[in-house]
Amino acid sequence: MIRFLLRFIGLCLLATAFVFLVYDGERSIVNQHLTYTDLEQAWALVDQDHLNAAQNWLKAKAAWAWDPYFEKLFEIPIWAILAIVAMILILLGRKKRPLIGYARN
Repeated sequence: MIRFLLRFIGLCLLATAFVFLVYDGERSIVNQHLTYTDLEQAWALVDQDHLNAAQNWLKAKAAWAWDPYFEKLFEIPIWAILAIVAMILILLGRKKRPLIGYARN
């Protein structure tokens, strides 16, 4: 049941990543330069207050890592982040391969 749930959520996230990829590609073609929706823009569309709270928490707890690392994390395209999370969930939900050459009791 858990494997099915992980694969289902992973496939839904992969489909969402594809939708964002097509959307960003369409915007890039229309604007005639590369544009993409980053994590910060997508999160702000969903809930601006939680985005500000998360950024302030990261600045307070890990100020040494905010500028070189976390700030760049919020600039990654949302389709790439969703695709990576989807691949991880799909891999976690896959069936184990049978062992070849080993006897099982």
